[in-house]
Amino acid sequence: MRKKKAVAAPVAAELQAAKKQKAKEDRPAKKARAKGPAKVPELNPTIQRPDVTANVYVFGKGEMAELGLGPAANARVVKRPRINHFLLPDKVGVVQMACGGMHSLALTKDGKVYSWGVNDQGALGRETKWEAPIKDADASDSEDEDLDINPKESTPGLVEGFPDGINIVQVAAGDSISVAVTDEGFVYAWGTFRCSDGILGFSEKSRVALRPERVTALKDVVQVCTGTDHILALTKSGHVFAWGNGQQFQLGRRVVERTRLNGLSPREFGLHNIKLIGAGSYHSFAVDNKGKVFAWGVNQYAQCGLYDDEDSPTGGALIPTPTEVKSLANYDIVHITAGEHHSAAITKEGDLLMWGRIDANQLGLDRTIIDPANFVKDVSGKDRFLTVPTKIPDMKFSWIGCGTHHNVAIGKEDGSAWSWGFGESYQVGLGPNTDDVAFPTQIVNTATAGVRMFWSGCGGQFSVLMGNPDPSLEKPGDNEGAGENAGAKAVNGTS
Repeated sequence: MRKKKAVAAPVAAELQAAKKQKAKEDRPAKKARAKGPAKVPELNPTIQRPDVTANVYVFGKGEMAELGLGPAANARVVKRPRINHFLLPDKVGVVQMACGGMHSLALTKDGKVYSWGVNDQGALGRETKWEAPIKDADASDSEDEDLDINPKESTPGLVEGFPDGINIVQVAAGDSISVAVTDEGFVYAWGTFRCSDGILGFSEKSRVALRPERVTALKDVVQVCTGTDHILALTKSGHVFAWGNGQQFQLGRRVVERTRLNGLSPREFGLHNIKLIGAGSYHSFAVDNKGKVFAWGVNQYAQCGLYDDEDSPTGGALIPTPTEVKSLANYDIVHITAGEHHSAAITKEGDLLMWGRIDANQLGLDRTIIDPANFVKDVSGKDRFLTVPTKIPDMKFSWIGCGTHHNVAIGKEDGSAWSWGFGESYQVGLGPNTDDVAFPTQIVNTATAGVRMFWSGCGGQFSVLMGNPDPSLEKPGDNEGAGENAGAKAVNGTS
């Protein structure tokens, strides 16, 4: 029997190498392996101060100096938008504003901050002590009324105490707290946070800050927003920090009552790649770079956009940690904000979504065309709140400001101003009628005729608009808007 001839070792090795090479060529190419951990993209590597100066228009009630029109008695109740002559573009140059519950902040083109309104807990960041003069028994009633309001609080004045050389590029305001961001991403704050027992404090070491103090735990901040008594800060790497009062979980974490002062220190929580933040009175939002929306805080009217039975982890009156709002999953949200019990979001296309409490017409929606299953009713059978974010039809918007129970939004195409909701204090700017406004209604009067608005803000009982005259906009006739809001128009209903 013939034996097989042994193959020489070099030949065998060559055959084996050829097989390996063939197998290697037949395999699909491997993807290059990333070296080291993936880097989080900078979502907004720089923060830019707006550079467009604008007129400031105010309306509503200002008995506590909220309108910034000075101490005159006729400046305390403004039923339709009135230009604030203390803040004219050629004299002050306001480029951005913020409305708190009873005070406002204005940022100028040269990085200065003006404030006005209630200063009981230092929210104005400046000295406003004032002793009312003794009333003259022979003075008229109108002259006496002029003496009742602090001229230092009711007239815009510069915030004092910022370090020399810093450049403020953004401001925000809560009830008794104010905050500012520099072009380097540093944060300054002043005033104080309140809680159910009264003053909570400004920090763990300070009860009230009468002048701006740097929040040293923060850097690289690109956006801040405030609720009634809490602040959110977003960094350029997409991380979110929260501090203030956390009794309603608006900080996204549990704050133990006996150590509640710990909430006064900014702390990051487990959200990453966030590109946008927003806040209501006692709840908060964050949107990540994939478009997912997260909410936490008070939710008794589904204002977080989360609703289910009581046993559901997302269906209770409180949402303790950031939870995805799946009803917003199919929308590209570019702006999100809220009032006390209702919320609003604007998409990239300009659609305005509203949800939450509806019994004072906060949502501006025609309830007859909405699925009844999306409403929760009160004991009398009336619609109490809307659980699903719902689009206001037939209009596109670029911005919305939410007050406690009312809203002022800006039309995307022409910069028109629209308002709806609770109007008892004239905060909807539609004249002497103080009824609730059921549907978005255009604000039309002499002061705003031919003005393209780009921003709106709302406090508790007042509102603010920013805009500039635009020759391309059609102005109403001499009789429109000069009287009792003669030119008002509404969508979804009649004015």
